[in-house]
Amino acid sequence: MTVKYTEDSIRTLEWKEHIRKRPGMYIGKLGDGSSQDDGIYVLLKEVLDNSIDEFMMGNGKKIEIKTEQGEVSIRDYGRGIPLGKVLDVSSKMNTGAKYDSKTFQKSVGLNGVGIKAVNALSTKFVIRSFREGEMKEVYYSQGTVIEDKKIEKTTEKNGVQIIFRPDNELFKDYHYLEDFIETMMKNYVYLNSGLTLTFNDKTYYSKNGLLDLLSDNIKEEQRRYPIIHLKGDDIEIALTHANQYGEEYYTFVNGQNTTQGGTHLLAFREAVVKTIRDFYKKNIDFSDIRTGIVAAISIKVEEPVFESQTKTKLGSKNIAPDGPSVRSFIIDFVTKELEVFLHQNTEIADEIWKKIQEAEKERKDLQGIKKLARKRAKSVKLHNKKLRDCRVHYNTDKKGSEESTLFITEGDSASGSITKSRKVNTQAVFSLKGKPLNTYSKSKKIVYENEEFNLIQAALNIEDGMEGLRYNHIVIATDADVDGMHIRLLLITFFLKFFPDVIKNGHLQILQTPLFRVRNKKETFYCYSEEEKRDALKKLGKTAEITRFKGLGEISPDEFKYFIGDDIRLDPVIINKEESISDMLDFYMGKNTLERQQFIIENLREEEDVL
Repeated sequence: MTVKYTEDSIRTLEWKEHIRKRPGMYIGKLGDGSSQDDGIYVLLKEVLDNSIDEFMMGNGKKIEIKTEQGEVSIRDYGRGIPLGKVLDVSSKMNTGAKYDSKTFQKSVGLNGVGIKAVNALSTKFVIRSFREGEMKEVYYSQGTVIEDKKIEKTTEKNGVQIIFRPDNELFKDYHYLEDFIETMMKNYVYLNSGLTLTFNDKTYYSKNGLLDLLSDNIKEEQRRYPIIHLKGDDIEIALTHANQYGEEYYTFVNGQNTTQGGTHLLAFREAVVKTIRDFYKKNIDFSDIRTGIVAAISIKVEEPVFESQTKTKLGSKNIAPDGPSVRSFIIDFVTKELEVFLHQNTEIADEIWKKIQEAEKERKDLQGIKKLARKRAKSVKLHNKKLRDCRVHYNTDKKGSEESTLFITEGDSASGSITKSRKVNTQAVFSLKGKPLNTYSKSKKIVYENEEFNLIQAALNIEDGMEGLRYNHIVIATDADVDGMHIRLLLITFFLKFFPDVIKNGHLQILQTPLFRVRNKKETFYCYSEEEKRDALKKLGKTAEITRFKGLGEISPDEFKYFIGDDIRLDPVIINKEESISDMLDFYMGKNTLERQQFIIENLREEEDVL
């Protein structure tokens, strides 16, 4: 049957309808809060960025953020929105002061969309503006005005307060993880000296900017030399080398954490290599210079161009419309200031040279092994045994790249079920054969000598750095038994040891799968805990059939599609910033010490019989 294409086929959506119908265009993916790039954190940032921009323009030194039972409140002490425009800025697209470059010269949110998206995607949205002893407030639900209050007198200080509750129909069973918000808070204060943020009961403040960022993230005993900290007009950098593999970068544009880098990161990496080569007057291999580097860079750009609404990757070529290129601006600053610093600090220069020589020696020792390993990784026969790839990858600009996922499974039965039920476009499967090695006491040589580790590295494409990462989500999918837990621990050890930035950047997660299926002839419930099983029995009655899933291989492909689809449950692997990675690995994966034995004894718990 052919549908007629007539004038009635054409319809114009209201702004709120369009946002709700296509939320991914405005906030990226929805999610439930288990990943740091999930939509609920983007909503929080969209509101907070406006308050940060006020601070950057010299207005208000304190911002208060609260989350309680899924509801968010953000209160700043800036100038306040002009009272006659409160309704417009919260409900009319392309309306805002940031189109006036004199008012907001180097802000993040330039498109006038931010809080309108938060408004449309929330069941509750309240905006209040306090200005010169008067207050204006408007109440919304899903972008529709519920109450537009008249201007009234107030004793509140100038500023804006926004309260919102994300729509549970869109963000299903969402929850805010304080670890992710805490990282966000810290990044804001590192980039805005003099700003105080309060999040629930904690206060965040930074005196030394990016120096504090690296100090808080890299333990002193892990640094090869004191952190180098350089500041200029519209640019700030901090860097050191740590006793770890890979490269780790924290990048920012106008206060926005650009987790996917962009033109500024490419320029910075190039500038560091150029400066080091010029300083030591040697054509040093770039990988020897950058291995183990931990650095942060922040720049300010007029009218920045980002490659998505979520602003995670800078696309701008120039610092300002009529200004120099981002590349030349950063290279000029780094080559000049870093070289001067190294001449003035010879002890640090000597330590950098030692680190380079160590990296060169290890690279040359690995050359023969790497050549053989790459040849093996390219073997179609061997490659296909392990990896069933997807079509869209994270290191491309294709639609859906942020959803790209690699499931690492144990055994053929589990990988078979996931493979048959996965989304072929965005979900890939890597099948382990048995338990991987404990890499705690191993050198990077093992990554190339061990077939599975070499192929995991090749599948992820992270041998030469994170910018080539092919999957946004690396999901460990193992059985919820002792063997499955052991495999999880061994894989986490592998990433912590050789690719810690995979975990630090929030890419590593654990797949939750149901423990029980509870059903009668009419309904079926999949339960992830004893509590959920009890709730299901209350609904279906005690005569309902209960199936206990002992392993992933027992779950049919027809059922598995429910657990890796829109309702997927993922637990992020998070590193406590107070913990030393080396100390943690030594405790859990090192020799079986009395201290660890005592820890196990004290934390043993008796499981309820679930069979």
